[in-house]
Amino acid sequence: MSLRTSRPVRAGQYLALLCYLVFLAFPFLWLISTAFKPAPELGSLHPTWIPENPTLDNFRQAFDEQPLLRAAANSLIAALSAGVIAVLIATPMAYVMARHRSRLSTAATGWVVVSQAFPFVLLIIPLFLVLKNLHLINTLWGLIMVYVVWALPFALWMLVGYVRAVPPELEEAAAVDGAGRLRTLVSVTAPLLAPGIVATALFAFITAWNEFFFALVLLKTPEKQTLPVVLTHFLGAEGASDLGPLAAAAFLATLPSLVLFAVIQRRITGGMFAGAVKS
Repeated sequence: MSLRTSRPVRAGQYLALLCYLVFLAFPFLWLISTAFKPAPELGSLHPTWIPENPTLDNFRQAFDEQPLLRAAANSLIAALSAGVIAVLIATPMAYVMARHRSRLSTAATGWVVVSQAFPFVLLIIPLFLVLKNLHLINTLWGLIMVYVVWALPFALWMLVGYVRAVPPELEEAAAVDGAGRLRTLVSVTAPLLAPGIVATALFAFITAWNEFFFALVLLKTPEKQTLPVVLTHFLGAEGASDLGPLAAAAFLATLPSLVLFAVIQRRITGGMFAGAVKS
């Protein structure tokens, strides 16, 4: 049997991929369409894909009804801080795990993978009690600590792959030339890890930017709430929603994640597979 895929099979694969892409893109395309529709079209019994009379009123109304800029600023502070802190913690840990392999590092790597399966509900009660004892409930710093803990396992996993992809012979050559351990890390290893560090930080940023559950539980006052939580304020009693402004606000909140993910998606894939092939 030939190893090459036959044309009908390949055509079926591409068709399945196209259907999957349409399935994924449909909610976002409908969101964009809804954001630009005037109120009469939103209530029409015969909805259309393309707005017949596109308008920006939904965006103006969204900013008038809810403090989106303040919420976006809170989300930005929390996401940036979480990304930077997670990378600062994960980078030296990843270096040690990648360069000094032992049963302990193998067990740590396994625990990192297993920890990703823990549901949010299982963690929120102990996290809430810890933050309460630290007087960090209803503070951005408390939320940032939670985001760092949540992003750290995957960040560590990614960076371990990047470190293993850096040939140890480069560090050995620097040591032969008289460079110390710290000088070798700063001058040789760190520049080679820069793309992975940036990709990991952006991943942690996207995760924190989109997170809803922890922010809903830990932040009580409106002045501290993040953008995903504020979006729920467009929902009224008994599930009624201000659909136009909600779609407009959700569209604006989604843009940063889409742009950043488009930038780093190749680097994320590279981090997952880096070091998987032994040279």
